[in-house]
Amino acid sequence: MPAFLLRRLVSLIVTVWLATIVVFTVLQLVPGDPALLMLGVNAQPDTLAALRSQMGLDQPILTRYLDWVGGLARGDLGVSLTYGRPVAELVAERLTVTLPLSLLSLAISTVVALPLGLYAAARRGRGGDWAVLGFAQLGVSMPSFWIAILLILLFSLTLHWFPAGGFPGWDGGIGPALHALVLPAVALAVPEAAILARVTRTAVLDTLGEDHIRTARAKGVGRTAVLLRHALPNALIPVATVLGLQISFLVAGAVVVENVFTLPGLGRLLYQAIGQRDLIVVQGVVVLLALFVVLVSALVDIACALADPRPKGGAS
Repeated sequence: MPAFLLRRLVSLIVTVWLATIVVFTVLQLVPGDPALLMLGVNAQPDTLAALRSQMGLDQPILTRYLDWVGGLARGDLGVSLTYGRPVAELVAERLTVTLPLSLLSLAISTVVALPLGLYAAARRGRGGDWAVLGFAQLGVSMPSFWIAILLILLFSLTLHWFPAGGFPGWDGGIGPALHALVLPAVALAVPEAAILARVTRTAVLDTLGEDHIRTARAKGVGRTAVLLRHALPNALIPVATVLGLQISFLVAGAVVVENVFTLPGLGRLLYQAIGQRDLIVVQGVVVLLALFVVLVSALVDIACALADPRPKGGAS
């Protein structure tokens, strides 16, 4: 296990380092002069030169990269040229919307997917199984932004049950804030619930074929008890793996959904920064999202390795 943890740590560091290279390089290859685009074509040369110096564009690319990575290591994401504030402060503010949205979406997808997966496994080859598989196929094939638009048309513009967009803030109370997050959370949850339901079904079916399940049935244990007490607990490792990875994907996927519902979250900040050519904000937000995905993936791997009772052997 120590060797496994060491390898995961080294893999985490290397992956984050490669992510910083990719993010920095891609943004540097974007055509156009960021300073010129921000100031306009009528900007004075001295003003343009001062802004380029402030953005570090007059430095060699390697120097800019090392300065940026050094700041990341110190927790300094830079100062936004558009807002005139530290990027870390902007990210912290927007996370108060993105994180609750992602957690609410995760809760919805879990509550929906686990019972559906169990139901489909218990009725393999029957109508209920095919219905769940149909839902899963439909949910996976529909992007979140399209689901968001359909939800707005039905529940906002037709039934007037939920707002079509905006966020009242947490100062106005938890109720109104959660009410504004319901539709975005459902839009994010549907594809994830579809994936999780299929994974749950497959994992439970695999477990139902093991020896200890046959032993339990031979002892007269009922179908429901076999599913809930014996099959489901042993199927939780692959389910938990997918569930953990979905946390990071939900945070990253919120980028699109937040813009559909005009929520002041991290995705909205990233979208606005791209439009304003605020590369400092874009770099900071994208690398943080990449770091979050890599970190959650590593933690899920470690948790599953600790939870798996089988000998780790060479994999540890």
